[in-house]
Amino acid sequence: MADNQFNSKDFILGTFIGAAVGALTALLMTPKTGKEFRDDINTGANQVKKKAYDWKEVAQEKGTNWKDKAYTTGSDLKKKAMESTSQVTKTAAEKTKDVTQGVQSKLKEKRKKEDEALEKAENVAEAMEEAAEELEKKN
Repeated sequence: MADNQFNSKDFILGTFIGAAVGALTALLMTPKTGKEFRDDINTGANQVKKKAYDWKEVAQEKGTNWKDKAYTTGSDLKKKAMESTSQVTKTAAEKTKDVTQGVQSKLKEKRKKEDEALEKAENVAEAMEEAAEELEKKN
């Protein structure tokens, strides 16, 4: 699948090679003296060198821009992740606190009922002892 995709690097390289071959062909096909021909080749080589230098500068500039954008985007994503994690942690802490308070409240209520039941049972036991003592006195 990668072989079928358009690759800009290959296109630029093909354009560069095609331009060089075209320029060389044009130079070779025109009737000129040796000195004129060498001057033309030298001029063409200098033009190709200048274009290559210009392309290098553009590539470096774009690479720097992409690097900066990647860094900025990465920093933004990191910040959002940290904020989300902080919010989740805060929410979990609040929920845990609410659940703990609910459990403690129910536990206190249950203990209170147990204490009341125990007090009533003690009252009943005392009443039974008193009743038993009265029965013994009557017998």
